[in-house]
Formats: sequence, structure tokens, C-alpha cells
Amino acid sequence: MVTRGDDFDDFVRGTSTRLLRTAVLLTGDRPAAEDLVQEVYERVYVRWRRIHTAPEAYARKTLTNLVANRWRRRGRRPESLVAEHADQPSPDRADDIVARDQLVTALQELPPRMRAVIVLRYYEDLTEAQTAAALGCSVGTIKSQTSRALDKLRLITEPAILEGLR
Repeated sequence: MVTRGDDFDDFVRGTSTRLLRTAVLLTGDRPAAEDLVQEVYERVYVRWRRIHTAPEAYARKTLTNLVANRWRRRGRRPESLVAEHADQPSPDRADDIVARDQLVTALQELPPRMRAVIVLRYYEDLTEAQTAAALGCSVGTIKSQTSRALDKLRLITEPAILEGLR
């Protein structure tokens, strides 16, 4: 007999990496992202019987709402932290790591809604309709927010960095 706990455990195993990556991209802060993902899983578990047919969509929407609420509560941008080991070069994939870091830094310059659109569309690989559903807005809003966000990113990053988003 399969129980709610078994299904939920499978759900967590299958989505934890993806949700954490999304949370890190949305917040720019891994410890805060881990806390948010934990809170998402708590909310999903409590509502599991009602959302068991589409728990991942519910989790994504919950995550983006929690991030937006976090920004509203803070009322300001978080301080940028200097990486502890920034002066030690990586022997392999250094260019990829630098580009990814520049892109994550550039994402933090975007307003939370635009950042959520970019992360869901290009990192989570959701369609415009899925992104609209996750953020509770229209497909037209997703299209305009995507266009504006990419324009802003082009202004603040090197062109090669954005190639990974296409």
C-alpha cells in the first residue's frame, strides 16, 4: 500500500535539486534558498491530498510567491557578499563558472518579477503558458516581462553570457 508519505518522499527526491537551483537563482543566496525550499516542502506536504495531481506546479508557484514576499518584507536589495575563495582559480570550466556567476549577479539586478520570469522560462524550461500559470498572470505579461528582462540583462552583461538563455 502506497501512503501519502511515500508519494511525498518520491516527490521530494525528484524535485529537490531543481527547486533548490531555482531558489538560488531567484534569491542569489544559497542559505536563504535552502530555507525557502524547506518551507515550500512544508506547504506542499500539508496540502498534499489536494495537490497530488500537480505538486510540482504548486511548489514552483509557492516558491516564487515566497521569494516575492521575502523581497516585500525586506524592502531593499540584499547586500552583495564577496565569495570566500574568489582568488583561487578553478582548474577546469573556469570560464563557465565565471559566466554563470556574472549571470546570477546580473539576475539580482532585475526586479523580482522579471527575475522569476527569466528563471522559470530559461532555467526551468517552462513554456510561456506554464510560466504564466506559475506566476498567476497572462501569457502577454510573460512575453513583455521576458522581453524587458532580456533587454536589461543585455545592458548589464557581456553578450556571450546571454547565449546560454536562448
